Amino acid sequence: MIKRIVVTEKALRLAEKENKITLIVDRGATKKQIAEEVERLYNVKVEKVNTLITPRGEKKAYVKLTKEHNAMDLLSKLGVL
Repeated sequence: MIKRIVVTEKALRLAEKENKITLIVDRGATKKQIAEEVERLYNVKVEKVNTLITPRGEKKAYVKLTKEHNAMDLLSKLGVL
């Protein structure tokens, strides 16, 4: 379901300032499915999920984590930073 983590300047800024991680997911995935998958895989709590379809036809999800979890710490643990 989750294809990859997006690591761009904007994605890192969102992680730092708004506690959001940015993912590319399957087009058929629902917000609820994305939230459950992120919680299961990364052992964090999700507050909110926003999605959009990119011009390339990929589905991008902005996943806001709860205050107890830090997006930058998660990205560091995953070896993205």
